[in-house]
Amino acid sequence: MATLSEILILHGHLPIEHLDALASDGGTDESVVRGLVESGVISEVQLTKARAAQAGLPYVELLDFPVDRNAVALVSAAVCRRHELLPIAVSGDRIAVAMVNPGNVFAIDDVRAAARMHVDPIVAERSDLLAAIARYHRADDELNDLTNTLEEENAPQESTDFGVGDSGDDDAPIVRFVNLLVSQAIQDKASDIHIEPAEREMRVRYRIDGVLHEMQAAPKSIQNGVISRLKIMSDIDIAERRKPQDGRMSVNHGGRKIDLRVATLPTVWGEKVVMRILDNTNTSLDVRDLALLDRNFEAYKTSYTKPYGMILVTGPTGSGKSTTLYTTLGAVARPEINVITVEDPVEYRMPGINQVQVNPKAGLTFASALRSILRSDPDVVLLGEIRDHETAQIAIEASLTGHLVLSTLHTNDAPSAVTRLTEMEIEPFLVGSALDCVVAQRLARRLCDRCKRPEELEPEYVARLRFRYDPQQSRPVVYQPVGCQSCSNTGYRGRIAVHEVMTVTEEIERMAVARSSSAEIGRVAQEQGMITLREDGWEKAKMGLTSIEEILRVVA
Repeated sequence: MATLSEILILHGHLPIEHLDALASDGGTDESVVRGLVESGVISEVQLTKARAAQAGLPYVELLDFPVDRNAVALVSAAVCRRHELLPIAVSGDRIAVAMVNPGNVFAIDDVRAAARMHVDPIVAERSDLLAAIARYHRADDELNDLTNTLEEENAPQESTDFGVGDSGDDDAPIVRFVNLLVSQAIQDKASDIHIEPAEREMRVRYRIDGVLHEMQAAPKSIQNGVISRLKIMSDIDIAERRKPQDGRMSVNHGGRKIDLRVATLPTVWGEKVVMRILDNTNTSLDVRDLALLDRNFEAYKTSYTKPYGMILVTGPTGSGKSTTLYTTLGAVARPEINVITVEDPVEYRMPGINQVQVNPKAGLTFASALRSILRSDPDVVLLGEIRDHETAQIAIEASLTGHLVLSTLHTNDAPSAVTRLTEMEIEPFLVGSALDCVVAQRLARRLCDRCKRPEELEPEYVARLRFRYDPQQSRPVVYQPVGCQSCSNTGYRGRIAVHEVMTVTEEIERMAVARSSSAEIGRVAQEQGMITLREDGWEKAKMGLTSIEEILRVVA
């Protein structure tokens, strides 16, 4: 039987010189091929096709395959996830099963016992198969069944807390309901979970790619039980229902530890709960992964590689400011420097960095914490947010005394950061001297790579949108969302940041001292080469990363 490496060479996927170099290490064929995948010489799909050819089995791309839901229903979600397989078709007394490892006889036996049919293995790529399992074995049906059960059991007890006290039973209906809500949100890559009491029901919404989607409506009778369960998990006082509270909890999902920041808010129909999903795996980014254009990347890198100065990231809530700061922190943090952060709350735990949680009840505010950590010999300071004069003053002074200070500010664009600091009664000459770079950003939905389609724009439309465009060239080509199974028919999958990077030059520093308006500062910054948020979005639309409509939605 041919080896995997020989099959890859025969199919033209592997230049033989790569194989010679790796084979000289004395590894097995499996380890050699796995090393080729890790080094990027071949793709995971090419390796999977080679495995299929080696075993003499067909290969399937599940995204485009018409999966038979009757076949899916024959095998439980637990078996599919445990063995990484998915039944996709039934023919007579035979069931076709997509598998990562078709040689797993235990998996085949389990499917045969569950479906009571002969099993025909088909090879599928692992990430494609896991996505299909997540798509066809969603928690929605189980949530509906569980909701109906709870409604029947608890209809007479509308204002009772049930199943949540000190019970740790994962099979308790309320416990199961909450676990399913959270796991489905993580699986759908939601950033927030909203649990909202209404007059006659409890509504559940997920924020996916920045847009809220209604996922579930549950009976009013289970409202108190669900909210109490979430409060217990988040270490929040369940007896206090009259004032907002904050908490935090961790869950295990797919072998990963996921943190959730929980906030409660009293409303007229009960307590609303919002959970922000903090996936620590998203923090291991490189600055290049922030999708900065080349000019913006060079300007930003010049600033964060300096030993001192202040860098501000601005934008509305939910615009990715924290991700940008943590990614920058990962780029500058080294064993030979001392990095301290002051946050409210600490969203992501980072190894090798001293992170301080603000606690106003104990007198630990941004200002007092910042004052204290400056006596702890820091080289780099990350300040969660500049909210008031005292915090701004200490941060400015820290940047002027040899520290690199990273922080956020709520402004609509980069030039407005200069005027916002002066409005906080910071002396203009200090603002100009301390501030080195301002990054304004927004998050736009990323087009689905599988279904987006190109479209030429009319010059009149381009001119009306005020996008820079050379009329001597051909019509600009952008991409439009279409919708497919991969993106749940939305046309978008994931998000991408749109940036505006303003370097504080000598001229802008003089304008800060002269208390010039943000519009005047912005005009000078553009003359010096600053790319505005809208222009950055236009470039990313031309690159096929997002659509014109999406840029217009997030950028004024």
